[in-house]
Amino acid sequence: MDATTESISVEREIAIAASPQTVWELLVDPESTMRWMGQSATFDLRPGGEYRVEVIPGHVASGEFVEIDPPRRLVHTFGWEGETGVPPGSSIIEYELIPSGDGTLLRFTHRDLPNAEAAESHAHGWDHYLERLTAVGTGGDPGPDPWISGPAA
Repeated sequence: MDATTESISVEREIAIAASPQTVWELLVDPESTMRWMGQSATFDLRPGGEYRVEVIPGHVASGEFVEIDPPRRLVHTFGWEGETGVPPGSSIIEYELIPSGDGTLLRFTHRDLPNAEAAESHAHGWDHYLERLTAVGTGGDPGPDPWISGPAA
């Protein structure tokens, strides 16, 4: 039996017309984060500190911060409270912020997902929220999150 396990990941690379410092604040400041994802957020920004976001009503993502290297790299664990598919802290999210001209290239990875179905579901969610992050980062307003006020698509 092979002892290695293949990690299932969601990977995205997006350009944001904002400085790495601006993008960093959108990732680590709870009030700023809620502009693009979630209806509440609590962060204890230190290794081992709490990451917790009520993304949509009744769906809380939680984990802990692992690596904090402003404004270049942020890593935290991730999972869903009350769910067994991807429980809190069972997967890893990595944000790498790379200066690119006047903006930032964001390399996003959500790894250690348990199966292809979880990866597909999370990819759908991250596509939605990374689009909103891009809008906020460029000074725009993505408007109210339709996933908070209505059924998730």
